[in-house]
Amino acid sequence: MNALVSTLGAGWILAVLLLSARIAALLLMTPLLYAAALPLLVRVLMALGFACVIALPFAGTPAPAPHDFGVLLQALLHELAIGATLGLGVLMAFAGFALAGRLVDVQVGFGIAQVFDPATRTRVPVLSSVFGLFAAVFFFLVNGHHALLRGIAYSVERFPVGQPAPLAAAAEPIAREAAALFALGFALAAPIVLGLLLVDFALGVISRNLPQMNMLVLGVPVKIVAGLLALWAWAATFGAPAGRLYAAIYRTWTAWLATGAR
Repeated sequence: MNALVSTLGAGWILAVLLLSARIAALLLMTPLLYAAALPLLVRVLMALGFACVIALPFAGTPAPAPHDFGVLLQALLHELAIGATLGLGVLMAFAGFALAGRLVDVQVGFGIAQVFDPATRTRVPVLSSVFGLFAAVFFFLVNGHHALLRGIAYSVERFPVGQPAPLAAAAEPIAREAAALFALGFALAAPIVLGLLLVDFALGVISRNLPQMNMLVLGVPVKIVAGLLALWAWAATFGAPAGRLYAAIYRTWTAWLATGAR
């Protein structure tokens, strides 16, 4: 163990430890790893592996050695705060998909039926769970995980490990992403929601002209069929609004990381 420490250097090992805390906090705030049933040990080893690989180019400038345990704990908490702030940007983008799923569930009538969602470990309506899993799959299909790793490396470049970072400067970019979250989430589900509103309007006209018909019995299957057909037609145009949701992650990161030391 002493030979390993002397070979790699205590500073580099400390940099890996602090960087793994940043990456672990980021992964904990995102639903990417929760979408698959990965054991806790595997997630911890992934965070340590990412930290080791990313810390290799920075081996020449290791983290400053702390003077005591209190300083080390403070640096560790600071790295956790940086990772959680980065993860919050990712989490809000996925929340846009959750918002779109809830809107569709309410319109179709699936809001009552709930299933277990492995991405969030909670019980959610049927289509909300589908939207969440589809968002995770689409994130990997567009190579979002590559951009995620590049963003982590860029955060190390802008905010060196063990150095203070302007956490308060992240408030404005995150607030802007949160404000755009509702607009982008509604834009994602807008074709389906507007289509089902037209179905509601048509059912209202029928109910007005044919009061002897039971609209509760007739309306539920009609809205389910119309909603599923709208989902099928909407799938072809899913990419553009989903891409804008993912682009919001990197706009938020870039606006915050640009405040780092040059």
